[in-house]
Amino acid sequence: MSATAVSRAKLSVGERSVAVSSHIVLSIWALLVILPLLWTLMTSFKTTSEIFASPFKLPARAALENYSSAWTTAGIGSFFFNTVFVVGSALILVMLLGSMCAYVLARFDFPGNRIVYYMMLGGLMIPIFLAIVPLFFVLQNFGLLNTLPGLVVTYVAFALPFTVFFLYAFFRSLPYEISEAAAIDGANEWRTFFQIMLPMARPGLATVAIMNFLGLWNQFLLPVALNTNHDNYVLSQGLAAFASSAGYDVNFGALFAAVVITVAPVLVVYVIFQRQLQGSVSQGTMK
Repeated sequence: MSATAVSRAKLSVGERSVAVSSHIVLSIWALLVILPLLWTLMTSFKTTSEIFASPFKLPARAALENYSSAWTTAGIGSFFFNTVFVVGSALILVMLLGSMCAYVLARFDFPGNRIVYYMMLGGLMIPIFLAIVPLFFVLQNFGLLNTLPGLVVTYVAFALPFTVFFLYAFFRSLPYEISEAAAIDGANEWRTFFQIMLPMARPGLATVAIMNFLGLWNQFLLPVALNTNHDNYVLSQGLAAFASSAGYDVNFGALFAAVVITVAPVLVVYVIFQRQLQGSVSQGTMK
């Protein structure tokens, strides 16, 4: 056997070892993620006595009243709609403003271009903890404290730097020939952006939309500090209030049902958007 064949055999063995090790690690990681979710889903159909008697045993019957109790009695339903309004509004605004800002910074040269870009990057370096007190007084002065619109504005402000940073490089990589061809055909900048460049950036938009949605949906510190009105609670606040309000007499079945209600939209949104992650910029240009 030649030296080349021996090296190829060793390389093949090494590749198989890496593949096997990777699959083992990924399988363990998948179990660590999936098993708690399945246990939470199973527990949401059990009564409190069943949970303490046999936490890993299947329920004797599906206690669907846990979901109705969580939705109505615990107020998760109103908190859910508050969260949908806040996160949905903030996500639409941040994706629209962030994509427009990133496009202009990436495709146009004007005085102060780099200054604006670096200021956006600087927004990524500000911890939320340091901004809580200034945000409190700013929202109070504008009459937006303890209101849902105040949370929307705050969410947009914190998600905008990351959105611009992520989409800047994406718009930068798009071919200039297509925008030039659109200009020759008589398309203005608005039409070029919304009808040509934005559809081409669909994979990047889907990725940053998922990341922003996860971050905003799971946000806890900002609502707790800036929204103390119980009627305007979001899901993260509602879960904490539900768990602490009953003291030792907590309906754990309803609590786990509330957790499932909170987690389910994240999974649904990811399943919908993951299809948009498939494809590339070249496929967008061919269409």
